[in-house]
Amino acid sequence: MASITSYAKARSGVNALGKVQIVTVGVGGGAMSQAQLDGILKGLTAGSSLVTGATKTDAFTVLGSANTFTAASSTSAVVMIAGTGTPSTTTGDYFASATLAITNTFATQ
Repeated sequence: MASITSYAKARSGVNALGKVQIVTVGVGGGAMSQAQLDGILKGLTAGSSLVTGATKTDAFTVLGSANTFTAASSTSAVVMIAGTGTPSTTTGDYFASATLAITNTFATQ
């Protein structure tokens, strides 16, 4: 019996996730609470602003985050997301006063 991989052809950069991106999120330079980080992550996965509901952005799957975040002390968090779009870098699109910077993008070919 043939296995699933019997006919598989390896190709560089192909995955089912679209682009995988590393982003840094914050709340305008001040210390960020766990609730603010949770709100930003919900905004990323919802694809719309949770503050006004008026802004429509691309939705993403949150793959993980760096374990360097300390609530009420850290000013930013590093998050890995996946999706086919490009994250908005407009302040407040994902949560009140939330900032987002794209650190790295791993695109499929």
